[in-house]
Amino acid sequence: MAAFIPTKKALHEWRLYLFVIPSLVLIAVFAYFPAISAVYHSFFDWQGGNYKEFIGWDNFIQAWTDDVLWQSFGTVFILIVANLFKMIPSIAVAVVIHRLVSDRWQYWYRVLVVVPMIVPELVRLFIWKFFYDPTFGLLNKILDWIELKPILVSLDTYVLHWNVFREGFPIPWLSEPHLIVPSLIFWGFPWIGAVGVLIFLAGLESIGREVYETAELDGANGFQKFLYIEFPLILTQIRLMLILMVIGTIQGYGLQLLLLGQDGGAGGAGMVPGLWMFNRAFSAGQFGYACAIGMVLFVFILVLTLINNKYIRIQR
Repeated sequence: MAAFIPTKKALHEWRLYLFVIPSLVLIAVFAYFPAISAVYHSFFDWQGGNYKEFIGWDNFIQAWTDDVLWQSFGTVFILIVANLFKMIPSIAVAVVIHRLVSDRWQYWYRVLVVVPMIVPELVRLFIWKFFYDPTFGLLNKILDWIELKPILVSLDTYVLHWNVFREGFPIPWLSEPHLIVPSLIFWGFPWIGAVGVLIFLAGLESIGREVYETAELDGANGFQKFLYIEFPLILTQIRLMLILMVIGTIQGYGLQLLLLGQDGGAGGAGMVPGLWMFNRAFSAGQFGYACAIGMVLFVFILVLTLINNKYIRIQR
């Protein structure tokens, strides 16, 4: 009887199986199991231990009537709108780099954009926390140096009536409820994200040179090239960044936790849903309710993603 000799194709398929099957097992254990566990525990009065009591939809009813949770959604909606506009500098930088004639300068600008990614995010957060410090922070020193504080004092006196900008007193950016959300919005200035720039650059570089040549023959200027060529043809990348931005903003709470604490700062002005979920789980011990909040976040993210996919059209 002749010995069975596997073909190269069969060996290749077996190698794929040996890689795919363990990968699927790891994904099931470390990705799907925690998600399914969160759905399961959202229907229980669970405080993190072995004891749990089935309570049905009570956690979701509590979430529906939770004023802090819905106020936090208002805050996160403001941050989403702000982050939408904060994508503009990344798009502008990507367009400028793409239009550079010199390949050498394109390379070095890419390096300059990528270098900040080396700095750990936690370090950046600590730097910004020091930046907002009312006594030693650079922000107040810069405002005094450029003599902008008197303008803020006048604006507060005659328009805002917040009573937070006062002559002779440092501006408490992270301890005044009126200033917390503006501080969160200003964070990351000038809002040039390395990942965003690289993703937009990848889309721009896929545009053929003949498209630009045709536009130049028609007399298109730089802004018209962006409006009618570049912007429509990078909508795929813009849609991707919108989805990632919405997910990251709704789920994120690390910035608020480090800058403001788990209560969201003075008056809870910086409370966001992710931070409230963290607060309920690790401060109040309501792990079941925290899981229910996670399910509410999932629904919001799903709806916003579907809206994004429906209304952001891609040019073919």
